Amino acid sequence: MGVIYVGPKDDYGYNQAHAEAAKALKAMSGVEVTEEERVPETNAVEKTMESMINLDGATLLLPTSFGYYNPYLLSEAKKNPKIQFRHCGGLWTDKDPKNAGSYFGYIAQGQYLNGITAAYASKSKKIGFVAAKPIPQVLNNINAFLLGAQSVDPNITCQVIFTGEWSLAVKEAEATNALIDGGADVVTCHVDSPKVVVETAARRGAFVCGYHVDQSPLAPQKYLTGAEWNWLPIYKSFAEAMLAGKVPEHFVRGGLSDGYVKMSPYGPGVSDAARKNADAVKAEMLKGGFQIIKGPLKDNAGKEILPSGKAYAEKAVELESTNYLVSGVKGSV
Repeated sequence: MGVIYVGPKDDYGYNQAHAEAAKALKAMSGVEVTEEERVPETNAVEKTMESMINLDGATLLLPTSFGYYNPYLLSEAKKNPKIQFRHCGGLWTDKDPKNAGSYFGYIAQGQYLNGITAAYASKSKKIGFVAAKPIPQVLNNINAFLLGAQSVDPNITCQVIFTGEWSLAVKEAEATNALIDGGADVVTCHVDSPKVVVETAARRGAFVCGYHVDQSPLAPQKYLTGAEWNWLPIYKSFAEAMLAGKVPEHFVRGGLSDGYVKMSPYGPGVSDAARKNADAVKAEMLKGGFQIIKGPLKDNAGKEILPSGKAYAEKAVELESTNYLVSGVKGSV
């Protein structure tokens, strides 16, 4: 198996979450894992994939960054029909190569729980979100963070700032400072490495909710909780299929109830009331079918998203093409 990362494997974030799963996978009998980090979302990833196939003998490739899918992975899949490709986050359809596929987790559930703890911790009733790019997965997380907070206090608002890059420390620090200067006293993010956001927010005295992996060691007093990935069950299922001579699943999605998403331990800033509320909602999520996006709901421009009585459960395909920010989010796509 070949695993490809857009950043370093020890980034306290997205790449580290994948690398931790890849490391655990190496303990499986019959499985060899080849890795390459810091591969940009350009044709460089095609060269990496070809090297893993031709030199390392990889028969299953896991390119993990969003921008790897189209056109790079799709191109390589067409060139190498005997090799299996599974991409993190891409929207595979049956019109794509049959040796390709995608996987992702409903981590918006974790951001919803983050939002609940944020609402209890916020005194200003303003929370902030540092985001990389306005793709559906990021927008789902922003919306979930606010909707979780608004389930506690409907008057809470969320300011979002997009940096335009998955990893750009200077802009992430600037965005975090700007959010706090604007009144936000709890911040979260969707960037590859939340380290800068977490440390900057804590340094400024704001609370922070983590993302990707547990960042509590970076801000032990200000870290509330965090939405984390657990890619190992998916990676293990792919490896087991390959070892059995079968084709791995083409389209894999799941959330807390599937074990693909987990939460960081609560920090000292989380009140008993916040814990009780978040734990109760988490218990509902663990049953499956939890609805974050439900009507009546409008976007932040006043356009109806869903009427009363309608909702998108966690596996709704509509969530794969989200292009809006819900009412209460200050910012634009």
